[in-house]
Amino acid sequence: MTRILRIITSADPRTGGPIEGARQVAAAWARAGHRQDLLTLDPPEERHLPDYPGRIVALGPPRGRGLRARYRYGAAMVPWLRAHAHDYDAVIVSGLWRYSARGAMRALADGPVPYFVIPHGMLDPWFREGATGKQFVKQLSWWWAEGPLLAGARAVLFTSEEERRRARGAFRPYRLTEAVIDYGTADIGAASAGEAVAQVAAFRALLPALNTREHLLFLGRLHPKKGCDLLIAAFAEVAGCAPGLDLVLAGPDDAGFGAVLRAQVAAAGLADRVHFAGMLRGAAKAGALRSAAAFVLPSHQENFGIAVAEALACGTPVLISHEVAIWREVLAEGGGLAAPDTAAGTRDLLERFLSLPAEERQTMRQAARAAYERRFTIERAAHSLLTTIERHLA
Repeated sequence: MTRILRIITSADPRTGGPIEGARQVAAAWARAGHRQDLLTLDPPEERHLPDYPGRIVALGPPRGRGLRARYRYGAAMVPWLRAHAHDYDAVIVSGLWRYSARGAMRALADGPVPYFVIPHGMLDPWFREGATGKQFVKQLSWWWAEGPLLAGARAVLFTSEEERRRARGAFRPYRLTEAVIDYGTADIGAASAGEAVAQVAAFRALLPALNTREHLLFLGRLHPKKGCDLLIAAFAEVAGCAPGLDLVLAGPDDAGFGAVLRAQVAAAGLADRVHFAGMLRGAAKAGALRSAAAFVLPSHQENFGIAVAEALACGTPVLISHEVAIWREVLAEGGGLAAPDTAAGTRDLLERFLSLPAEERQTMRQAARAAYERRFTIERAAHSLLTTIERHLA
């Protein structure tokens, strides 16, 4: 049995793809007789992932406001790691720019316990855009935390070749051992005919205003990075030519961006055709993906895109930006369309898809499912991660 400790800022499912990927890999490894525990900086009193197949150690501070709260400083993290890291064959550090990375560097760099880092896209140049002050702070953090952490890792694991390419030279000095691993997700599309019908019914029951109308689906955090505003603007431009089509935006609104999006919808006069579903789980989530005409993600940055793989698993075409790192793989398999992460690019995605004849849309649905089965299953991802770790340990 291989024993892995994964360090991640939070086990809260609302935080997005990294924890979902960690949870699914843990389940796949458990089926094969391996174990992955989690060390998080959630407050100890919080309980997330009750069915997680391993131990979750929460050593974070109480929830609060301000920079210190967002950084998630946990004074107990370094002492705990120094006492317990040797209980594991290896440690995985998921994510950067929080105390989880700084604490891991302090406890593990130059030590005897081998560790790996999965940046989850956080070395993408997109994160350097914006305020000059924020860029300066990140470069300082690179010198005293992220840079030494990555330099001391057995390998830094990228989830696509595109992510690795974009990360190079984002910060200086850039010294690390690179490796690309397969990535994927559980087969959310696997269901009997009866189960599929029940899933769609569970989703539509949450949105009675949608009724049985055809819809496009965005599923992810309501955040400026995701390009939700571009999608609403593009939908407003094509809505008149597709009167039977609605738009569903499903996901948590931790950043408060939902109010901006709702105002945009109201200004466009589309309140009866754009639906906010909140965060979807289980059968309702599968039903939303399964019943959508297409899944749309015009994101400005995605190192992989778990929701993209989930849509493919459901046989749903994906319309994505060139900033979603697996766009080339999607096009190669014929499972969707891609365009720049701009207003014009997003409009082009919708217009091209809506112009497809019914038989071509059906062919794209079949290709989407085939793409998932060939490239993005969780079994393939879990095997790739474990064999990569074992190779570097050897």
